[in-house]
Amino acid sequence: MERTCLAVILAAGDSTRMKSSKSKVLHPVAGRPMIAHVVEAVASAGISSVALVVGRDAEEVAKAASIDGVGIESYLQKDRLGTGHAVLAARDAIAKGYDDILVTYGDVPLQTDGPLKAARQGLADGSDIVVIGFHTDRPTGYGRLLVKDGELIAIREEKDATDAERTVTWCNSGLMAINGRKALDLLSRIGNSNAKGEFYLTDLVEIARSLGGRVTAVDAPEIEMTGCNNRAELAVIERFWQERRRREMMLAGVTMIAPETVFLSYDTIIGQDALIEPNVVFGPGAVIDSGAVIHAFSHIEGAHVSEGATVGPFARLRPGADLANGSKVGNFCEVKNGRIGEGAKVNHLTYIGDAVVGAGSNIGAGTITCNYDGVNKSETVIGENAFIGSNSSLVAPVKIGDGAYVGSGSVITADVPADALALGRARQEIKPERAKLLRERALAIKAAKKAKA
Repeated sequence: MERTCLAVILAAGDSTRMKSSKSKVLHPVAGRPMIAHVVEAVASAGISSVALVVGRDAEEVAKAASIDGVGIESYLQKDRLGTGHAVLAARDAIAKGYDDILVTYGDVPLQTDGPLKAARQGLADGSDIVVIGFHTDRPTGYGRLLVKDGELIAIREEKDATDAERTVTWCNSGLMAINGRKALDLLSRIGNSNAKGEFYLTDLVEIARSLGGRVTAVDAPEIEMTGCNNRAELAVIERFWQERRRREMMLAGVTMIAPETVFLSYDTIIGQDALIEPNVVFGPGAVIDSGAVIHAFSHIEGAHVSEGATVGPFARLRPGADLANGSKVGNFCEVKNGRIGEGAKVNHLTYIGDAVVGAGSNIGAGTITCNYDGVNKSETVIGENAFIGSNSSLVAPVKIGDGAYVGSGSVITADVPADALALGRARQEIKPERAKLLRERALAIKAAKKAKA
């Protein structure tokens, strides 16, 4: 749209019902504060200017709302006197003369750009007010949208509705678009002659109609308008978000064997023909390329898995993990800030941290890179086609050359040249009958303790 638009996002609530030490809109959905989801939807609707009405945790909320390409100004609502009063907290921003004013809420993180664009289109078509509604088979408690001849004539709260009006299933979401040229005049006419003495944004419907203006409504999916007031509702929103995103991915060519057990982050990227087995969790920053396989019970965050690579089962990839094509990180392995080369294998019970593993190398079970000395972290570099025997400890900083072998059970503290064999363990000794003597001594000690007792 060529029309200019300001989004006023109301995020000043005290969030008492969340029983939390932080603002409700800071609570995450898919690993991202819910206020950021709202700003993302606004941005997708072509809106680059946001007036953020804040209260509790104002600085933290503004920081969480910040995304690229959107200019945000914060406005403090000191008193809680209703939604109409909250919108007017952004009076200075509204006065700048936008074509459209879109009012939405920071605790409705499932909203998408579709209904927002439809509301703006309604303004472009001549409406002064466009209300976003939703249809539901459970309308109890919601204000009903009453429409006649294509225009919205009233929003009737349930306590004021007739029996016939209560059968209406088109309900008010609270989201609204306002003619920007008339917004301040309309908002200033909202009164507070009601039981609570508050200024209600919904009064704009009757105000605009009384002045000869046109008021209409557009529809949105019920799920998108789901608000959050407590932890139980937050869990429901998380479930809805996950279901929607999983479906999008599967329709794009990702295989999920048991999708209901896979949990995605807001920025998870999974390529076509990737296979995700049950009970996999993706934290922020995970990128899975086409054809990769993530086996069951793996946890991946801040990591990149290339085409044809396999992970798990029961593997953990932490930030900085980068698996090249055809590589493997197997069961009960952890990789952090480590690059696993093409075709390299880290099969089981292994920790790779601050390390580079060259192409074609094999890391035996129980191997660890000792990257931390209690103060500083150092790097381990393993060349191509190297073989690290099981139960080895590589004490960084250290380099293992191309084609080198490290004997099982070794502690390696010095660089190993290419094609060399390194053994960092004591020579084996056999002491005949010693095990029998040790066992007899242990049994005698145990018997003496029992007799004494």
